Amino acid sequence: MTDSAENERPSRHFIEVEIDRDLAEGRVQAVHTRFPPEPNGFLHLGHAKAICVDFGLAAQYGGLCNLRFDDTNPSKEETRFVEAIQEDVRWLGFDWGERQYYASDFFEQLYAFAEALIGAGDAYVDDLPVAEIRAQRGGPGVAGTESPFRSRSAEENLRLFRAMRAGEFQEGHCVLRAKIDMAHANLLMRDPVLYRILKAPHHRTGDAWCIYPTYDMAHGQCDAFEGVTHSLCSLEFENHRPLYEWLVQRLEVPFRPRQIEFSRLNVTHTVLSKRRLVELVEEGHVDGWDDPRLPTLQGMRRRGYPAEALRSFCARVGVTKVTSTAELSWLEDAVRSELNRTAPRRMAVQAPLRVVVTTIGEDEVIRCEAVDNPEDPSGATRPVELRREVLIEQDDFLEDAPRKFFRLRPGGSVRLRYGPVITCDEVIKDADGAVVELRCSHDPRTFGGVTPEGEKKVKGIIHWVAAATAEEVPLWTFEPLFMDPNPAALEDWRSDLNPTSRTEGTLWVEPAAAEAAPGETYQFERLGYYRADPAAAGLRFLRTVTLRDTWAKEQGKSS
Repeated sequence: MTDSAENERPSRHFIEVEIDRDLAEGRVQAVHTRFPPEPNGFLHLGHAKAICVDFGLAAQYGGLCNLRFDDTNPSKEETRFVEAIQEDVRWLGFDWGERQYYASDFFEQLYAFAEALIGAGDAYVDDLPVAEIRAQRGGPGVAGTESPFRSRSAEENLRLFRAMRAGEFQEGHCVLRAKIDMAHANLLMRDPVLYRILKAPHHRTGDAWCIYPTYDMAHGQCDAFEGVTHSLCSLEFENHRPLYEWLVQRLEVPFRPRQIEFSRLNVTHTVLSKRRLVELVEEGHVDGWDDPRLPTLQGMRRRGYPAEALRSFCARVGVTKVTSTAELSWLEDAVRSELNRTAPRRMAVQAPLRVVVTTIGEDEVIRCEAVDNPEDPSGATRPVELRREVLIEQDDFLEDAPRKFFRLRPGGSVRLRYGPVITCDEVIKDADGAVVELRCSHDPRTFGGVTPEGEKKVKGIIHWVAAATAEEVPLWTFEPLFMDPNPAALEDWRSDLNPTSRTEGTLWVEPAAAEAAPGETYQFERLGYYRADPAAAGLRFLRTVTLRDTWAKEQGKSS
């Protein structure tokens, strides 16, 4: 590449710079990454960023990305999580081809590596309880205490390790530790545990094993077995990198991969801790892992967030080493942008006010043509029927309206969306003085958006549904699950749960929306984007996102 071409190139993030250098210097000939989830839960928005980075960089460089399940803890792993992760990654728009792996694919090789470390004097069997091992580790600036079992011979360690594999010891009786340095500045390098006894059936290998490698023992070696060149992790694994490198340097791996860390995703009003999400579900604060209020991929998919929007959001957040927090509004903006392009338009009313158009006959039906989606170049339309009685939003009428209120008022005029201009002639109230009905007249010359020559154009346009054909449908609307912008920092995060995070209501929808199939998404004009809940027994709409960031507006008022 010439200097001028390099100068014209858009700025590149630090991982791209490192990959470019590795390719230029010949350390690697191609780029090969992996996404390595643990099959012990459901993926969330933070995983979406990792997926986009892992698969995205591989695609950008014409390389490959594996899907590898880090299944080294059988007590928490299940096949249903494997299947859910596969579904989520595919939904997000990525595919691993034939390159699906499991850490359990390499259990025999990893065991052989452990024996090799023992033979080289780099690992030993420790009989200390785990709590005592942790206590003897020391702290920052304080050296740890060596285990009394650290000086065992290689032969004794090998005999004990084989006895561990044979199931001769109970859980917690002993572990295999790396022999590194109990005074190392990095606490993780103070003789970390490499293998532990877990007598639980594995979702793939059953009872074949009763000892399992730790994440650190499996991670780098599985990368090497799979041909991974760049092992991309979030920043919390930065202090694991010295151990990653210590292991791959001492073992006869087919290739030495490289670990690079980037900042994890944080989003306002959201928790992305797997432990916190488990607590939310198991304590009943939400209705399962696909609750539309959760930042799980299943929850966001059910709510109607498009995969394209999540990828766009992750691209906007970017790849850096700086810990920061993205605004929830960024995600919602990405959702709006995508759904504005793809979602068909329909009309619905949430807080209805009856309007009688007195100039339309009792049985008269006027057919109007409505645009399905102005962003669609095909220009598809649908019929909507205007009848004598229609429902409009209560907020679209004000009896004592200010001068710049361009909707309906006594004696004022407004255009019905796709229909004619109507004028409010009479206001009907109940015994308490509340407005219950408007009587209006329409101008038949104004259909099709026409303004008669010489007359002033009506500024306001409101949506409506015909009272006789509108269907009443259950509705769930949502606000952020947490009120504080940074709930993860709160000691008592449960007290910050938003009591109005989900509100149940009703929509009156036009007939075309009442026929929505499960999972179908619409823009209800002037209201927002809504999805027919795929998990509901009948038709129920979920509000995916409003047309504007109303939550931020309300928060601004209260601050």
